[in-house]
Amino acid sequence: MTTYDDRASLTDLTATVERVRSSVEGVIEGKPEVVRLSLTVLLAEGHLLIEDVPGVGKTMLAKALARSIDCSVRRIQFTPDLLPSDITGVSIWDQQRRDFEFKPGAIFAQIVIGDEINRASPKTQSALLESMEERQVTIDGQTYELPSPFMVVATQNPVEMEGTYPLPEAQRDRFMARVSIGYPSAEAELQMLDIHGGASPLEDLQPVAHAHDVVKLIDAVRGVHVAETVRRYAVDLVAATRTHPDLRLGASPRATLHLLRAAKASAALSGREYALPDDVQALAVAVLAHRLLPTAQAQLNRRTAEQVVQEILQHTPVPAAPQQGGIGVGRPATPYGQQPPRRL
Repeated sequence: MTTYDDRASLTDLTATVERVRSSVEGVIEGKPEVVRLSLTVLLAEGHLLIEDVPGVGKTMLAKALARSIDCSVRRIQFTPDLLPSDITGVSIWDQQRRDFEFKPGAIFAQIVIGDEINRASPKTQSALLESMEERQVTIDGQTYELPSPFMVVATQNPVEMEGTYPLPEAQRDRFMARVSIGYPSAEAELQMLDIHGGASPLEDLQPVAHAHDVVKLIDAVRGVHVAETVRRYAVDLVAATRTHPDLRLGASPRATLHLLRAAKASAALSGREYALPDDVQALAVAVLAHRLLPTAQAQLNRRTAEQVVQEILQHTPVPAAPQQGGIGVGRPATPYGQQPPRRL
């Protein structure tokens, strides 16, 4: 856990996050909330699923985030004929050494971009399961550790598009958050024509942070304090999805853990060393909705998982901040039991 003696380094890490944010926002115009969510997932050690119609910048967002950090990056174009070994790697017989030699696949990178992930078969999609959850790959009985930091940024087209396979529940549950970029505003689209009209800004994008800086920032995020009342609030939200009449599949315990980690990262991005119920509320839809399966009746009524999560947020009591008062002698209480504020 980060101590108070690390204030100088935390200030440097804050500047690092701002540089990455500015770099990505220079490519993705008019979508600061999408960029913030991407950074939140990165600092929370999660994986990001970007779902939207073609042409709104899904792959460009993933590339901009990857190129803004000086780390290893691999891109996988998912197609129906892609094999699991193309992702994880394969053991090849070396005639000179008279032994099998492992050839790593595209998953052995710190940031892996999976473009149009739902165009591959379920068999190929399942090749990501172990790496996304355990950060390792097992080939022919041999386990290989993946580098740190490790993040999968996957894009997918809506399931109504031709040639797509719905992601299995186990695959969707391993993504910490799902985001839709959406169409830009008229002003942002006009600005995009000026910036992207001649050449892609990705060509001139240079790394503004190192991988070891991201690892330090992830360690700092782990030390963000979450009070018992805030943890209980996250558990209540997730539990409500399991009993809601419009859902046939609620969120898993992994979803609760992801929601908590994302709230801690969001608090750090806001300059706080403690998480608030506001952090949980702001991330609930992005973290929970893609894991939920509406009932057939809900689908007939055009009820979406996002609407259900919004309804749960409205009906779940929000914990109130504790009253200010003394704790012991000369020590005033601080909201939600956090330690003295520290800038992250």
